[in-house]
Amino acid sequence: MSSAHRPAPRAERLARARSWLGPVLVAVLAGALRFRHLGRPRDLIFDETYYAKDAWSMLRLGYEGVWPDRRTADPQLLAHPQTVPLSDTGAFVAHPPAGKWVIALGEWTFGLDPFGWRFMTAALGTLSVLMLCRIGRRLFRSTLLGCLAGALMAVDGLHLVMSRTALLDLVVMFFVLAAFGCLLIDRDHARARLAAALPTGPDGRAGTGVRPWRIAAGVCLGLAAATKWNGLYVLVLFAVLTLLWDAGARRTAGAAAPYRTVLRKDLGPSVLSLLPVAAVTYLATWTGWFRSTDGYGRHWADGRGGTWSWIPAPLRSLWHYESAVYEFNVGLHTPHSYQSNPWSWLVLGRPVLFHYRSPKSGQDGCHTAADCSQTVLALGTPLLWWTACCALVYLLYRWALRRDWRAGAILCAVAAGYLPWFLYQDRTVFSFYAVVLVPYLCLAVAMALGALATGPPDATPARRLRGTVAAGVPVLLIVWNFIWFFPLYTGQTIPYTAWQSRMWLATWI
Repeated sequence: MSSAHRPAPRAERLARARSWLGPVLVAVLAGALRFRHLGRPRDLIFDETYYAKDAWSMLRLGYEGVWPDRRTADPQLLAHPQTVPLSDTGAFVAHPPAGKWVIALGEWTFGLDPFGWRFMTAALGTLSVLMLCRIGRRLFRSTLLGCLAGALMAVDGLHLVMSRTALLDLVVMFFVLAAFGCLLIDRDHARARLAAALPTGPDGRAGTGVRPWRIAAGVCLGLAAATKWNGLYVLVLFAVLTLLWDAGARRTAGAAAPYRTVLRKDLGPSVLSLLPVAAVTYLATWTGWFRSTDGYGRHWADGRGGTWSWIPAPLRSLWHYESAVYEFNVGLHTPHSYQSNPWSWLVLGRPVLFHYRSPKSGQDGCHTAADCSQTVLALGTPLLWWTACCALVYLLYRWALRRDWRAGAILCAVAAGYLPWFLYQDRTVFSFYAVVLVPYLCLAVAMALGALATGPPDATPARRLRGTVAAGVPVLLIVWNFIWFFPLYTGQTIPYTAWQSRMWLATWI
């Protein structure tokens, strides 16, 4: 091969390396923030008292066992030497097992201590930042905007807190984001196959072949639903989204009736590669319960007749168990001081206090004459979330009036993670559930700031310079805002007056 042909592969490899370098550097920053002093506070904060224990129980038993009251069990788990007062009696629990298996992986590796039960959420939080950089790059065809979206998520307070806490919602966020990325790749591959088929199928009716990325999305969505049931709503809306993408691809390829072609060519394969795959994945996460003899309700259907007796007894037992779980979840009306209505989530109306201590002077890092505060507050970086509210309005304009598919994809993901909670106005819900939205809020801000920076296609260099400066200002303010609130996210000991100065809204107290 002549030397004239050699630079192209080398340039291609260099471009590919650059496309990974930025995302990796952003992910390293995110990991440093999430793993720094991960074992602090040394406590079972908020609902860790349930999920850390259930995860350990699943390691030992394959299902959730019964623990003593938290006032008895928590001190025993945190003591030296440690006592693990776990009973093999099956416990009734409110959520499926996948997220607890994830937490259990960290406990299996590092032990039953705060670092162990938080390790996997920190790892998934870090990896999700890398994924968002790459997803943003594919969505916007810009490494810079992709890295901007990832960097914004790296400095979001809610994402940071949930990455450093052994709760389930960060796990749901990770699997939903992975599914979103898989569907984006599937979209590009399907359009490429249609383009390649144009010489033989100029009317846009050619098949798209096997779509492994859509199957991978089905697995991820099954894992999301097997962590918390709100993943089911995402599954439905993402299935609709990908069918709309197929219709757009068919129209571009020349189909005279793209929606009819999608119904004939794509609906069946799409349903089969998402819904059944997700269902099988969901059932697979219950393997430990199926193999057990003492899991809660495991043998409920044994020996029972009736209309559905042809279905295997273990599946009927699981259905009965899950029916009871559904009734529990929709009927959960117990008042809580930090509950909030979904209407207030995007504007951060009521964050959740996960942990609070008030060290006296001279104790636990308190070096002031007055008392200090030590908190872990599940609060998004305020300027990021308030900017995201404006960005979502811009995306509505881009989607409704400009038919920008990128805006539609982001808005669909926000709707899938957010709107279903309005169906449960009487249920006890918390604002940290909104961590599922964080990646798409960051994508929305990145898209809006990118448009502000570049301006219209005929923008002059001076206009683009002004736009870049205007877009850079909110980014710098968001970073400053994150640094300002950082002590409240990580349980640092600060003077009480410093804590008060960070309570910007009365509803945060």
